[in-house]
Amino acid sequence: MSEHHSHIHRHDPTAQSPHSAHTAHGDHAAHGNHTAHGAHGAQSGRNLAVAFLLNLSFCLIELIGGLLTNSVAILSDAVHDLGDSISLGMAWYMQRFSRRKATQTYSYGYKRFALLSALLNSVILFSGSIFVLIESSKRFFEPAETHAQGMFLLAILGVAVNGYAVLRLKKGSSLNERVVSLHLLEDVLGWIAVLIGSVLMWIFNWTIIDPILSVGIAVYILLHVYRNFKEVFRIFLQGTPEHVDVEKVRQQLLSLPPVKGIHDLHVWSMDGEYVVLTVHLVVSKTLTSEERVALRSETRSLLSTLGIDHPTIEVESEVESEGCVFSC
Repeated sequence: MSEHHSHIHRHDPTAQSPHSAHTAHGDHAAHGNHTAHGAHGAQSGRNLAVAFLLNLSFCLIELIGGLLTNSVAILSDAVHDLGDSISLGMAWYMQRFSRRKATQTYSYGYKRFALLSALLNSVILFSGSIFVLIESSKRFFEPAETHAQGMFLLAILGVAVNGYAVLRLKKGSSLNERVVSLHLLEDVLGWIAVLIGSVLMWIFNWTIIDPILSVGIAVYILLHVYRNFKEVFRIFLQGTPEHVDVEKVRQQLLSLPPVKGIHDLHVWSMDGEYVVLTVHLVVSKTLTSEERVALRSETRSLLSTLGIDHPTIEVESEVESEGCVFSC
């Protein structure tokens, strides 16, 4: 679907002229929206790139450190971080891929490829947390002796590196960044657990602390994964975005002087950020071409203030809409 042609009501025999009149306004608004989203997308890509490079570099440090300290926990986390690096690289690529321009096949562009990456990353994170739970349960019965001092030093470095990456991604607004930040948050919490555990093992030789903290962290992460799964599936199934108040949108549209009713009001999101709306506005009389253009322009401006990025507006008279149900 093109950006603007659907704004012209198919029943209007004089629609071609107003289309030309309002195209400049529509193109200007669309350009502003796409520029803003393009800037956000570029920043998201940079954030993911930094997180990927940090995670991959630290993964190599973990492998060496795990061998030197004879720590199964650190070696296991290194394997986990390797999986994180793969998912981060995929997220980085998908985020860049999602900024491609629309084609005939993908008329809305490639925004949902970033969402697909978020879904795959959630699956990987879920699997990794289940693995941690299984491994932690084993260590309740088979505690592993490790070099606590070396674990302590690695833990400090792990908290610093992964903490920086989390803070960087938390500034982002994309769902992909939020899901990836959970990977890194898991690592931060894991390293805090290692830090605390290494101190306790160093002083008291309490090896049971490590699996207890690991279980707590895994459960915490699983709860967050569940919430992200819900959000991802809501978007895939074209549910109404949580931050959009549909009833408020309805009331605002009905407050426009020419509008007597609305129907077929639908709101969904392409990727958790880019919001799409379609609506039929019913007017009491047949409007002139200029009046229709003015109504569409006013409606687009109103919807923009309500967080709608891509509105498709149909204007029809009560006679044309006869038989329609005035509900969304």
